[in-house]
Amino acid sequence: MSAKPEHYDVIRKPVITEKATMASESNAVVFEVAIDSNKPQIKEAVEALFGVKVKAVNTTVTKGKAKRFRGQLGKRNDVKKAYVTLEEGNTIDVTTGL
Repeated sequence: MSAKPEHYDVIRKPVITEKATMASESNAVVFEVAIDSNKPQIKEAVEALFGVKVKAVNTTVTKGKAKRFRGQLGKRNDVKKAYVTLEEGNTIDVTTGL
């Protein structure tokens, strides 16, 4: 088996939002990734799992909001997203699933 379990630890799930759909028009895909992962790890994981060539990886960390859960004050988890730009001619169809 070519895909190591570490790759699935790095990439959590694809992000399917309006902004992510607009990014896909410019040959980019958005993934939710592990908070402690770095750009080379993300690039390696995407190339190994999907068999594509990655041109660039941009990351962003969204801080978790303070929210009330059943009246109790709680905090959502921080989320790291990776905007993965693919080389020309490479595509990933995130709507079909992993």
